[in-house]
Order: sequence, then structure tokens, then C-alpha cells
Amino acid sequence: MEISLTSWILATLAAFVIGMSKAGIKGIAVINVTFMALAFGAKESTGMVVPLLILADIFAVIYYNRHTQWNYVFKVLPWMVLGLVIGVFIGKDLPESLFRIGMAIIIIITVLMMYWWDRKKEKTVPTHWAFSSSIGTLAGITTMVGNLAGAFSNIYFLAMRLPKNHFIGTAAWLFLIINVLKLPFHFFVWETITWESLVLNLKLLPGIFLGFFVGIRIIKLINEEFFRKMILVLTALGALLIMMG
Repeated sequence: MEISLTSWILATLAAFVIGMSKAGIKGIAVINVTFMALAFGAKESTGMVVPLLILADIFAVIYYNRHTQWNYVFKVLPWMVLGLVIGVFIGKDLPESLFRIGMAIIIIITVLMMYWWDRKKEKTVPTHWAFSSSIGTLAGITTMVGNLAGAFSNIYFLAMRLPKNHFIGTAAWLFLIINVLKLPFHFFVWETITWESLVLNLKLLPGIFLGFFVGIRIIKLINEEFFRKMILVLTALGALLIMMG
């Protein structure tokens, strides 16, 4: 696999952003998806990113494990698995432009709803199964098709009103499980992961580690209220980037 200097730079930046995202700077994952797509192509990059995500997930699980709220993981995980399987079958034939626009519109509408809900005086947590099932299924489809489930999971955990560290720790375990489940589909169905791409992933490991280290330092400086606002803003900006992409 011959890689140009530009592709190396973009891939290294993507690895750095992945590390920051998994450290808790949620909402910026769309940036790494964009960089990898520019470096290696849209569909090919979906598989190449997964091992990088798993490596960063492992860092996050080790660091935030004590904050994990397993009841929220188990509530949304089955629906994400269902969405993942749906994504495997529709991902090959679905026009990427249509997928991106549709997903961006859904994310923006949901963020606006979350902003309205966040400003309400009454801070009730959604308990109906339809909320977790719809968000989980959409997250599963988008994580398989474009590694872009972060927006939906952000909305879910914000709605559950999880404190900052509980949010990050719970998301870390959820995505480690989901990303590992995606591996065989990328290997054997879509064939977007090869031994050559795995070697490339190992070479990008320092970028992930550096991004995670920087992200940890930043997240410690952010209070709970600013964290919630930051997630909503970055998620909305990410949706706009998806649409423009």
C-alpha cells in the first residue's frame, strides 16, 4: 500500500482527533471521518477507521472504567446491534450523498429538540422504550455505514442527564463493544479491512495516544454545564459538516 505524504498527514490528524474524541471531547468524531475519507476514499476509510476506534476505546475504557453506568449500556446496546445489522445490508447500495443529508437533518432536528428540552425547567429523563430503541437503531445504522454514531449516542446520554465522567465512561464501553462487533463485517462482507490497513493502523497509534492525552487535559478543565453545551454545539456543527461533505 503506497501512501502519499498528504494521506499520511490527514490520517495522522484523524488519529489525533479520534484520541481526543474518546478522551471525552465528544462531537468532533466527524472530523476524523472526513480526514480519513479524504485520505483513502469514503467506503474504504470506513473499515480502516474501525481498528483505530477500538484502540482509542481501549484507552478510554481503562481510564474511565470506574465511571461506567452499565444499565444505560444494556438499555441501548441491543438496538444498536439491530441497527448495525441493518447498516450492513443497506450500506452497499445506499447512495452516500442521500445517507449524509438524511442523517444530518435527523441530527440537527434532534439537537434542536435537545436544546429546547435542556432549557425547560422540568428536567425529566425520557423513560419510554421508544426513545432508546429509535436512538439506538439509528446509532447502529450510522456506525456501520459511516462510523458516525457519536451524534446519536451524545443525544442519548445527554437526555439521560449523565454527569460528565459517567457520560464518557459509559460511552467508552458501549462503543468498544459495538466496534469489535463491526470487525467481522468489515473483514468478510465489505472487505474494507486488510492486513495492510492493520499495519497502517499500528503506525498511527502514537497519534491516538497523543490525542487522548491532550483530550484528558482539556476535559479536566471543563465543568458540567459547559460540557453539555459543548456537546450540543459540536454535534450540530458535525451534522453540518456531514451534509456539506
